Amino acid sequence: MKKIFFALSFYLVSCHVLVKAQDNQVLTAVDIVKKSIDATGGEAYLRSIKTLYSNIKTEMEGRQVNWIVKEMVPNKGSFMVKYEGRTVFQNWFDGKDGYETNRGAVQKADPKEFADKAYKQNIFNELDYINPQLWTLERLEDGTVGKADCYKVKGTLKNGLVEIFYFDKLSNLMLRSDKLEKANQNSFKTTLYLNYKKYGKLVYYSELKMGEEGNFKTLVLEELLVNEKVEEGDFSPKVTAPQN
Repeated sequence: MKKIFFALSFYLVSCHVLVKAQDNQVLTAVDIVKKSIDATGGEAYLRSIKTLYSNIKTEMEGRQVNWIVKEMVPNKGSFMVKYEGRTVFQNWFDGKDGYETNRGAVQKADPKEFADKAYKQNIFNELDYINPQLWTLERLEDGTVGKADCYKVKGTLKNGLVEIFYFDKLSNLMLRSDKLEKANQNSFKTTLYLNYKKYGKLVYYSELKMGEEGNFKTLVLEELLVNEKVEEGDFSPKVTAPQN
């Protein structure tokens, strides 16, 4: 009986190792990202989303604020910080140039702040990742996020930006991304994607943690709207002079 049990145990372990080895050999970096796209709603559905509106609650300097983010394909964006109903900061990208508020005025922003926008063609980054004209993907040795076993993928944008992505092997959803600082390849900023929920047909995170190890900012998604509450005019601010 012991011999049978030992043989059976050895067979099961061998099968597990073989399946894991086959999995590692078969899935490419692009395959992994495509599986994540399928898990969030599918490529066709994600491409059908032309605008996305997010209302995010967080803290800045000890005060509770809301971040209002508006996006429109291919790369237009608006970011607004609201405190007690007042807009205290805002920036925009109209598809070509960036703008921001400063001392009550609207002025052109430093182009470096929006340098990556020129390479963005979709609201959902995963759709850009699988475009070889924009990103080069490389599968790395598997990793973990918390207790979750993850596929690990390195992405290099055409302008040199490098990010590391972690995709949950069970759900195929992205759990973490690390953006490497160009000046120091050992320094990076981390984003953790938590508590995925369904918003209609879209599977999307409802919480984020951003920052560095031991110093994370928590962001909670209060509202997410697909193809609603976003208009072309949201990305066309009028430049004005600073207030005295």
